[in-house]
Amino acid sequence: MDGTKRINIKIGSTVMVVQKQDQRSGKLTEGTVGRILTNSPDHHHGIKVMLESGIVGRVKEIK
Repeated sequence: MDGTKRINIKIGSTVMVVQKQDQRSGKLTEGTVGRILTNSPDHHHGIKVMLESGIVGRVKEIK
């Protein structure tokens, strides 16, 4: 699913995010969405979320 559209992301969803420091390498981190931080309906780099673990990143893939 598309991680650039806010409507596709729900709290509790399992997602793959890229953290700010990993943007160059493209390393993805898997986790469960705790909060959705982006207010706009879409964002071309991915919707920013906070995982339940406290990690903040942009959604690249929804499981």
